[in-house]
Amino acid sequence: MKKAIMLMTTLIFTIALTACASDKEVNPHQQEEAIPVTSHTPITSNMVNSEGVKVGTATLAETTEGVKIHLEAEGLEPGTKAIHIHETGKCEAPDFKSAGAHYNPGQREHGFDNPKGFHAGDLPNIKVTDKGTVNVEITATNVTLKQGEKNTLIDEDGSALVIHAQADDYKTNPAGNAGDRLVCGVIGKK
Repeated sequence: MKKAIMLMTTLIFTIALTACASDKEVNPHQQEEAIPVTSHTPITSNMVNSEGVKVGTATLAETTEGVKIHLEAEGLEPGTKAIHIHETGKCEAPDFKSAGAHYNPGQREHGFDNPKGFHAGDLPNIKVTDKGTVNVEITATNVTLKQGEKNTLIDEDGSALVIHAQADDYKTNPAGNAGDRLVCGVIGKK
């Protein structure tokens, strides 16, 4: 009798579960809502010197903190150098003026120490070793690679990453007395 009751209970439980499951019909032609992808494929930029020769690469990737930039280059003059994101994705040697001014969608002044600053494209100085190499990671917290955002680096004319001859003083408008543009890499265009 106990076996019959247990068998009956199991049967009733199974029927109840089946009934609950059938409340929600599955339509094989119904599409589920798409889940937006938030990660981006990293962008690699060839860094060229004033003779137009490739001296390194910069890899940019979207993170939750901002855009992470991994820069590797060689053949540079040793010392502390300014590095900035510029507003136009054009690197015409020898002076790279084609890259335009600093990337500045917020229309602020230059420099981390400037009370009216800083540009979204302002980045911390980098150190080039005595061997003329640099291998650094920088996070640009005020920009994105997401298209359509106000502070995106990927728009119609792109943007550029530029290494300057001197250190950025972090206060002087418009470029921190960073000197000539020595190395440039196009970041991308929409």
